[in-house]
Amino acid sequence: MDITEEFRRGAQEALKLAKLIGASTAILKARSPSCGSGQIYDGSFTGTLIVGNGVFAELCKHNIMEIKTEEEIYR
Repeated sequence: MDITEEFRRGAQEALKLAKLIGASTAILKARSPSCGSGQIYDGSFTGTLIVGNGVFAELCKHNIMEIKTEEEIYR
């Protein structure tokens, strides 16, 4: 089942909250179809990775927010 529209709505709501609190950086889950940056799971639940950004990560980048993953924070 394709739930892309639900991801988009959730991303828009999360962005509204981030703007409301004045966030300039988002710490997001690596490889998540919603939050991944650079590489994301393809949504097939097979562990397959594809090049790209998650729905929310892409929205953040278009709104000039810095993106970091938990892996970058905890290295």
